[in-house]
Amino acid sequence: MRGRLNLFQAAMLRWRGFHPYNAVHVAELPGPLDADRLAQAIADYLEALGVTGLVLDAKRRRFEFRGGRVAYDVPVLAGGAAPLAVIEREMERQLNDGFAESGAFEPFRFFAVDAGRTFHLGVAYDHFLAGGDSIVALLKGIAVGYRGGRTGLPPPQRYPRTYEWLFAKNFLTAHVGQYYLPSMLLRMRRAYRPRYRYGEGWTNAFASVEFPPECYRAVVTAAKRWGVTFNDLLLALVFVALSPEVPERHGQRRRRELAIASVVNIRHELAGSPDETFGQFLSSQIVMHPAAPGTPLETIARDIHAQTQRVKRRKLYLMTLYMLSWGAMAWPFMTPAQRKHVYAKNYPVWAGLSTLNVDALWRDAAGDASVLHYLRAVSTGPFSPMVVAPASVGDRLHIGLSYRTAAFNGDDIARISSALLAAARDLLPAPAREPAKELVA
Repeated sequence: MRGRLNLFQAAMLRWRGFHPYNAVHVAELPGPLDADRLAQAIADYLEALGVTGLVLDAKRRRFEFRGGRVAYDVPVLAGGAAPLAVIEREMERQLNDGFAESGAFEPFRFFAVDAGRTFHLGVAYDHFLAGGDSIVALLKGIAVGYRGGRTGLPPPQRYPRTYEWLFAKNFLTAHVGQYYLPSMLLRMRRAYRPRYRYGEGWTNAFASVEFPPECYRAVVTAAKRWGVTFNDLLLALVFVALSPEVPERHGQRRRRELAIASVVNIRHELAGSPDETFGQFLSSQIVMHPAAPGTPLETIARDIHAQTQRVKRRKLYLMTLYMLSWGAMAWPFMTPAQRKHVYAKNYPVWAGLSTLNVDALWRDAAGDASVLHYLRAVSTGPFSPMVVAPASVGDRLHIGLSYRTAAFNGDDIARISSALLAAARDLLPAPAREPAKELVA
């Protein structure tokens, strides 16, 4: 086997033991669909990329791409009058349809939704294989090939460094960071644990909400005005939307805060750009807040910013990787029941946020291979009952919401989606605050 999985990838393999741990991306591309040409572009680009013929040794955490040409079956779905509903149903189905546990298999499944003047290209993939930025680069390359262009780039590195090199590079920082671990773990004892009110199943469902241009601009503008990052403000919006769904925590003596995990992309520490290196380079950070009723959004955003800046300054996301390594060592000694509840008990987050700037990754596409829209879904796994996956394209922000049906039902998610949009709309000047129910799906 030619490559080794890093700590986060190995954790995803453990999560696959409960339920498929997939991700799904869908890009809307301009022009009518030519299904045969699309299938050829997919086969051509993945062969050139060298990411076919995967062989996974899950037990030894090793993998190899043996290459070769693969003729992918690309089913075409009719978008009809409501293509978004068709796309959401297909993304939900793909989230719950697993790949092989080990051995030789193709880790990608493609589909298309015909919308007449445009079409949507979707890919579902085994999430341990790649981060979202690598998949944007993959879809971009397919779009360029579909338009008859060439990327002009050599095949990317497919067997990048694992995290041992990262710890060696940051030896002193990681060593000092260990002194913060006890306080980090103690702080988690203030977090209210997720409740699985509708059973113990692992099924994922999916919905989405779109911020129209004026709301997207308002969020960007507010983040700059308050001196916080765009991701900080998105986290604050999730706190505001989620808080009313967990009112019982306010009566607790100790566990009153909500915790949300924010995915941290550490590609810059380990590898080149998504066009240069294919793979996954992730860690995470935890942000917590009481999010009491009536707390201004600006207050929550500034409090979150103070937390995330401390994590960045001290590189405390390395401590998350330490904890993953400890979990890997303890995993063989846990009973199935302990494995099932260990995250909800010791890592009590209610949601994960994974933000992706598609514009920044797609803007250098050759020729006229533009993207109009982008939507993402990420499996929840055992560590979080909901994953919020924003993707920005042009003047719109489309947010995918995947959730475990054991923790949330459709009505819960509809309220959360509406609250997200309403909180963003509250950032607009008063005359522009008009409801936009049709944007919530």
